[in-house]
Amino acid sequence: MAVNVSDDLRDAARRDPEGIALIEPRSGRRVTWAQFDQWADRVAQTLVGRGVLAGQRVALVMANGIDLAVAYYGILRGGQVVVPINPRATPREISRMVEACAPRLVVADAQSITQVREADTGDSVIVVHRAAPEEGELRFAELLEQAVDAPPAAPQDPESLAVVLFTSGATGLPRGVMLTHRALAADVDQLLAVEPPVLTADDMVLGLLPMFHVYGLNCVLSLSVRVGATVVLVEEFDPSALLAQIRDLGITYLPVAPPVIAAWADLDGLRESLAHVRLIVSGALALDPELAQRFAERSGLPVEQGYGLTETAPVLTMTIGDGRAPGELPPEGSVGRPLPGVEIELRDVLGQPATPGDPAQIWVRGDNLFSGYWPDGADGPDEDGWWATGDIGLLDADGNLTLVDRLRETITVSGFNVYPSEVEEAIADAPGVAAVAVVGVPDERVGEAVVAFVVPDDPDADSAVIEAAVREVAEQRLARFKVPSRILVVAALPHSPTGKVAKGRLRALARAEEA
Repeated sequence: MAVNVSDDLRDAARRDPEGIALIEPRSGRRVTWAQFDQWADRVAQTLVGRGVLAGQRVALVMANGIDLAVAYYGILRGGQVVVPINPRATPREISRMVEACAPRLVVADAQSITQVREADTGDSVIVVHRAAPEEGELRFAELLEQAVDAPPAAPQDPESLAVVLFTSGATGLPRGVMLTHRALAADVDQLLAVEPPVLTADDMVLGLLPMFHVYGLNCVLSLSVRVGATVVLVEEFDPSALLAQIRDLGITYLPVAPPVIAAWADLDGLRESLAHVRLIVSGALALDPELAQRFAERSGLPVEQGYGLTETAPVLTMTIGDGRAPGELPPEGSVGRPLPGVEIELRDVLGQPATPGDPAQIWVRGDNLFSGYWPDGADGPDEDGWWATGDIGLLDADGNLTLVDRLRETITVSGFNVYPSEVEEAIADAPGVAAVAVVGVPDERVGEAVVAFVVPDDPDADSAVIEAAVREVAEQRLARFKVPSRILVVAALPHSPTGKVAKGRLRALARAEEA
């Protein structure tokens, strides 16, 4: 196991200095392992030279690209902590995360610089990538200007903090998940212990999954760096154009989310475009069995699946290596078996082992688990290393896990978490709104859709006017994927006997209304 995640990059550069590490189709850039490693050295030296100390945070508000990868490994090599942020986040969302973790630097690209400048970034220095800096801001190139006389020595404490990723945890508003070098490296180790191999040095990897998400950051970038596989970094998803790139570049490994499978399933030329592909893995949210079947029939490739959470760095289970014959689809509903080194137990509401065959909460243990939530490590694994995921599952006799439900109310849109309380807070003070409740409902295109139920303060109000006002506020305050796809104006919200909004009834109503 790597002691510092950036050690893997150093090793890859020594093994194959002139091999291609990263490809950026948008710009046509290609970077060798030696260049990647040298540039990471420069970032590390520059940060130290500017007085950014080990343990201090650097926020990356960037779309996928070579410079994001360079910055990530350089920050880790300098001993600082990376805070990845969605470049499409709103100023309000960015302000919250920056206030929570107080980064010394905020690196923004052309896609995010407007929101970053509008956000409250406190004393953080803004570093601008692919855009013109304003007074007091730095150019991204200045992070690479520090000459490296001797390679910097990356801190060698596996328990030191590497990344803070904001997600829901067990509550509504986003919380910072604290992932150490140990946790990130352990999940890579666990993935590489799966047979047959998930990834080899001969693979070319699709880097479509966003690197502000732990799935893209660790299961795509870090896993590829560990084995020395080339990563093709894609910034935007155009289904037909991406299939052409996969065909033309000979990409062999496709880690994706279900919306990508849905977008490709009915395209012409699918089988021909994926002729070079060795493996497709879907994660981040459940893949509809009918969609998986249709895709396999049209592409000739089964879609493997996995399950994990940000708090587990992220993968816990995979269908690869579950004993199936080559080409056979995974069992319907299965998200696979635990990775080597991961333990899973199902426990009832009292924390006791569940009755075999009964659905129960999934508890997990392994070196890949997080260290709790920022800043004090609250709500992390217990003294025995176990952590309750908040998800409900079933284990069959062969150890295959099926997800049944979740205790948490997190909505997953295209693989990204949406927190109902955050959406509710954003739209609660829209003109004419007395009460609001937000739920998620299944959607084949994006996995889950955000639906808002709104009670007007005037029973005679025009529903169209209320809906328009709520949508306007939502679009101003929330990232696009968090904006409700449907806004339903209702006379009242249903409540449970304890006074809580009965969201199960709202989800049923949303599905019935759609039908």
